[in-house]
Formats: sequence, structure tokens, C-alpha cells
Amino acid sequence: TAGSAFTIKKPTLWQGRENPYLYKVVSRLIKDGQVIDEMVQPLGLRKYEIVAGKGFYLNGEKYPMYGVTRHQDWWGLGSALKNENHDFDLATIMDVGATTVRFAHYQQSDYLYSRCDSLGLIIWAEIPFVNRVTGQEAENCRNQLREMIRQSFNHPSIYVWGLHNEVYQPHQYTKELTQSLHDLAKTEDPDRYTVSVNGYGHMEHPVNLVADIQGMNRYFGWYEKKIQDIKPWVENLEKEYPHQKLMLTEYGADANLNHQTEYLGDALNWTKEFYPETFATKTHEYQWSVIAAHPYIIASYLWNTFDFCAPMWVRGGVPARNMKGLVTFDRKIKKDSYFWYKANWSKEPVLYLTQRRNWDREKKETSVTVYSNIGTPKVYLNGKELTGIREGYTPVHYIIDNITLDMGKNIVKTVVVKDGKTYEDEIEWVYNGEKKRDSDQSVNKEEHAGF
Repeated sequence: TAGSAFTIKKPTLWQGRENPYLYKVVSRLIKDGQVIDEMVQPLGLRKYEIVAGKGFYLNGEKYPMYGVTRHQDWWGLGSALKNENHDFDLATIMDVGATTVRFAHYQQSDYLYSRCDSLGLIIWAEIPFVNRVTGQEAENCRNQLREMIRQSFNHPSIYVWGLHNEVYQPHQYTKELTQSLHDLAKTEDPDRYTVSVNGYGHMEHPVNLVADIQGMNRYFGWYEKKIQDIKPWVENLEKEYPHQKLMLTEYGADANLNHQTEYLGDALNWTKEFYPETFATKTHEYQWSVIAAHPYIIASYLWNTFDFCAPMWVRGGVPARNMKGLVTFDRKIKKDSYFWYKANWSKEPVLYLTQRRNWDREKKETSVTVYSNIGTPKVYLNGKELTGIREGYTPVHYIIDNITLDMGKNIVKTVVVKDGKTYEDEIEWVYNGEKKRDSDQSVNKEEHAGF
């Protein structure tokens, strides 16, 4: 064997989406003047640092971790994806404005990781040690982690190795195995972080605190408690565990686009068959505003970019489907929540009226919500400009309360003029009398079931 050493003077750093500059390392075997083998590997020069309570730093600069998750499956294809499918998903993730992706809950395509190197997405790769434990998987886990690290070591986009997701009883076995995985990762790759993920939300859980980062999956308002309980939860952790590196590694709610209502409480019983898009939108609006205001949450990863297959489920009126995605399983429809994040995260102009699928209105007196990252919008109802617009949870969130619909068809339109360009969005609602859905939307389930 032979080695090479080289020095790069004044290197260009790999700076995430801002400048994902890649060098390449070309290794050649030459015999009798002929190249008999060659390998090309990416080289991105960067430094990742997490400061507990403050945030994520890339090359010494604070870097926003706008996070999504992604399952590697498509409607009609399963997991047998072509590169063009990966490219479509990554283009969608880039469009929404994400800066970081959790690829869960298993090693995904090396092509995907390579594309993230080029796009500047900061990513999390993990092994499929998830939900269930047998007591027999220790060597399998270690082999998978060792192989993943060795195969993916040179991808500058990867900042963390995921060790387990929501694995519990027997607690002592799970904790000891996770500790051994952490030690293995540090032996193979001492410069990257490790993370394990818990669904119970309290730091003192017996399988916690054996990785560099403690991830927690929290579905307030969906599997437990109320939407607003995310705020006291994170504030308590800030107070009790100020030196812990914490990430919110899943959150969200299911959204069946055929289910719509204006009548929304602060919690939804997920065991029922009614999964309205409007409730999921409300969840994301409030919970992102809390995340954005709490740098103690080093990174957050909404669950999920796309609806995906869940074979054991029959929920929300659809068999074998998890509908927590921002985009439908067939990738054809972007839900309201997609535009919420795009307005908050992206530098591209966004002007969007919500509730376009909730067209059969239940209330004569209602409200209009607009997402705009290009300034305060003007809003019109049936050609008449509405007054009383107010800012909602973040600076891109605009609401007009107490508008009165006409009987029959109603046209809602919004307009913003910015830098000489006019942006517009328009939807149609129909009101034919008062209606109210009789649905129990309360739940006080203490912990979710790991889905």
C-alpha cells in the first residue's frame, strides 16, 4: 500500500447551501504507464460544531437547521427507486427551503448522499435499529453501522450517524448496545456526531444520554396532549438540562386531503378516521413558531416530506398510509403546510392562500390566512378589499378575522407588488349554510406509540 499527502492553500470551504464547494480526490493505480484502476471521491472541507443551548455552526458561522425527514419509497415503486426519483425528492426538499435532512430509518442510496454533497444539504444517516428489540441484533447493528460509516465516510454532507430510533425494552440491553454503537462510531469516525432518538420526551428515560445528541420525537396534539404543549416541554428541558445537545427529530400530524373542516380544537384523537388537513396546518404553524424561538432545539426535523407506506396501518380512512407528509405519496399535491415552511425558510418569493381544498365552508363568519415572505399582502373577498390584517405566529403569517361570506360562490384573492413585480393567488370557496362536524377531537394520551 502507498499513501499520499497534499496541502491545499487558502481552500474554498464547503458552506452548505450557500456554497457547496467540492474538490475531488482521484486515486489511480498505474502499471507500466497504464491506468489499471481509478476511484474518484468527493472532498468537502468543512467543520461542524454544535453548541448546547445555542445552535449549529458550520465553519464557525451559525447555520439554520431547517429540517425535514424522508422515507425512501414512492407510490407504485416501493423502495426500488431510480436516480430520477431521488432527484425529484431532493428538488422538492431544496424548493421548500430545507437546509438539513434526516434520512430515516435506514441507510439510503449512496447516490442520494452524493447529490446532497453537491446541493449543500447537511444530512443525517442512520441504521435500521428502530422500534423493536429482540436481544439478538447486537452484531447485526454493529456490522451495519461499521459498513455505513466506511461506505459513506467521504460524504461532506453527513454530519451525524443515527444509532437508534424509539427502541426501548429491555432498557438495559438497548442502552448498552447503543453505547457500544456510539463507541464504534467514534472509533471509525471520531470527528462526526452520533445521535439516538426517544419518543417519550423526558431526558431521564433509561435508554437516553449515550450518544452525542439526544433526539426526541414529539407529536403534541396528535399522539398526546395539545398542540401548545410543545412550548412548556422545551422550556422545561432548557431549564433542567441546559448543557444537553437536543434535537426535535420528528413532529407533525396526518393530513388526508379529502378531510377538511374549520372546526379545530387543540388536540385530535389520532385513532379516529377523521384526519383533516386543516388540523395539520394548524399544528405546523404553531409548532414551527415555537421551534424558531428556541435555539435550544439545535435542529428540528418535521415528519415527513412525503406521505409514505405504513403496511400495518388503516388510519384516516386510507389503508397502509402515513399521511404526515407535506406532499402526497404520488408527489402530485403540495399541502398547505408545504407552503408554510417554504414561506418561512425559502428565499424564493411565496404568496399563498391556505384552505383551498376546504372549499365547502361551514361558517358564514370565518377567517382568511395568507403566507407571504414578500411583504404585507392585500386581500380581497369578491372584489372588495378586506381590512384588519394582522401578523400571526411568524413574520410571514397573515390573518384577517371575522370576514363574512356571501351565499354561494366566494372568490378570495391576495396580491403583493414587490420590486415592480405583481404576485397573486386566488381560491374559490362555497357557502350554502351553517354546518358543524360532530367529532370528538380530544385526546390526552401521555405517550405516542412510536410511529
